[in-house]
Amino acid sequence: MIDIAATIKDVAKYTGLSIATISKYINGGNVLEKNKILIEEAIKVLDFKVNEIARGLKTNKSMTIGVLIPSLENIFITSIISHIESILIQSGYSTIICDCKENRKLEQEKTEFLLSKMVDGIITMPYSNNGEHIKRVLEKNIPVVLLDRPLKDVNCDVVLVDNLNASYNAIEQLIIRGHKRIGIICGSKDVYTSQERLKGYLRVHEDYSIEIDPELIKYGDYQIDSGYRLLNELLDMESRPTAIYVTNYEMTLGAIMAINERGVSIPDELSIIGFDNIQMAKIVKPTLSIVVQPMQQIGETAANIMLKRLKGDMSNYPSMFRLKTEVLIRDSITSIV
Repeated sequence: MIDIAATIKDVAKYTGLSIATISKYINGGNVLEKNKILIEEAIKVLDFKVNEIARGLKTNKSMTIGVLIPSLENIFITSIISHIESILIQSGYSTIICDCKENRKLEQEKTEFLLSKMVDGIITMPYSNNGEHIKRVLEKNIPVVLLDRPLKDVNCDVVLVDNLNASYNAIEQLIIRGHKRIGIICGSKDVYTSQERLKGYLRVHEDYSIEIDPELIKYGDYQIDSGYRLLNELLDMESRPTAIYVTNYEMTLGAIMAINERGVSIPDELSIIGFDNIQMAKIVKPTLSIVVQPMQQIGETAANIMLKRLKGDMSNYPSMFRLKTEVLIRDSITSIV
């Protein structure tokens, strides 16, 4: 026996309403409350499914948003995606999530893939510093919201964290406790967030007239292994730092592994401030001091900007939102004489 899918005509027959009224409701238009109740009842009883492809061809809208990110293994990114979806789903939008696996060529290919799927907009955390693939999207009048990293010569909405002040405030907490030899484990030199976090580190040293030893600045790649390796390098220095600041979650995890492996006493032998994940900060003993990014606010802000552009509201375009972080001081840092 073959099940025949219910059509919009079946919904019209069930409700006694016109196809035009039902079509208007399905496509997001306003109808009378009593008609809305009837249509929703019919959709449920008849198990009516909207043909998204047909609707997309008719309305020029797919009701999908592409989300293109460097890595699905990054907890910061996956948390943001969750909050993006929570907002978009309320307005009837689905997401197509693409992971470019930190590969520039794949990032371009995934962008073309999203365009082929006729997405209505793209929210992306760029991996490449070259914004040509984003420019192609904008040329098609498809709205784009950049996360975490702006792109040179690309004019679109951007949602950032105030990375410079995030680092400034974290390092300041160490300086006011007497630390002067403070190591920093950064991301890659060519990544915007890494550059901004290092700027904060440098600026607070300058403001407090503390000389910087270049050997205390280590560049990783935002992965666990680099946090582990660079923490060991800092501990192996002849004049080792009294405190270390690690600038993302994965590298913080690697640094904690190295500390545990070497049996370093925190904070008696070394003070440390990590990045993100309040749950991990509570599990680690002693409890870890961390910089907390507003992941929910980032995701919700990006989604709401996208919805605003999709409605045709181009006020204050392009906008740049720079969100504040918080430094949570716990037991992993101490004052020194």
